[in-house]
Amino acid sequence: MRAIHVVRSLLAAAVLPLASVSAPAAHAALPVQVPCGESALADAINTANASGGGSLTLAALCTYTLTSAHSSGGSGHAAGLPNITTPISMTGFLTQITRAPGAPAFRIFEVDGPSQVPGANGRLSMTTVTVSGGDAGLGVGGGIANLGGTVTLTSSTVSGSRASYGGGIYTDGALTLTGGTVNGNTASVVGGGIFTNAGTVTLTGSTVIGNTPTNCGALPPVSPAC
Repeated sequence: MRAIHVVRSLLAAAVLPLASVSAPAAHAALPVQVPCGESALADAINTANASGGGSLTLAALCTYTLTSAHSSGGSGHAAGLPNITTPISMTGFLTQITRAPGAPAFRIFEVDGPSQVPGANGRLSMTTVTVSGGDAGLGVGGGIANLGGTVTLTSSTVSGSRASYGGGIYTDGALTLTGGTVNGNTASVVGGGIFTNAGTVTLTGSTVIGNTPTNCGALPPVSPAC
């Protein structure tokens, strides 16, 4: 009987530490790998928006060529990709997103925030991606129109796009560029590179150059970004 009690005590001692170990925490969702294709990228953004946000890994050395608009857009023109309404990050490696030559006019990205679109929480982060060839016509933000959201670009480029204001980038939210370039964009009014309507612009180690008619413009009393 004494031996049985000893065995039971040993088993209890072994079980108690196991019982006290908490279940492992759920892992964060892994980045979604996006194949090199227009539809694949549009679908990935739609899925991320529907899921409340997401992280997309774009195909390395790929050019995502947009042949038609995937959103009715806002502020004067359509957008080549679905509007960003949730926190979405995109990471590439020498990756490009561009409007196809001869395609209908549309900007590349629209990022919607609550000040412009109630209920939206658009936050776009891009790393090592080039955005080019957008055309917002008489609208704003040929490359990226940040309408009350947040845009963070790291080691990325916005080039060869046009609009009335902010040929490269139009913003009335928060815009941060780190180690990036905004060049070769055109505005029919002002702010060929960046037009700041409201909000904040932070440039760190970034170049805004070669844009027409001016590199930066702003709606007074806001100061131009450069």
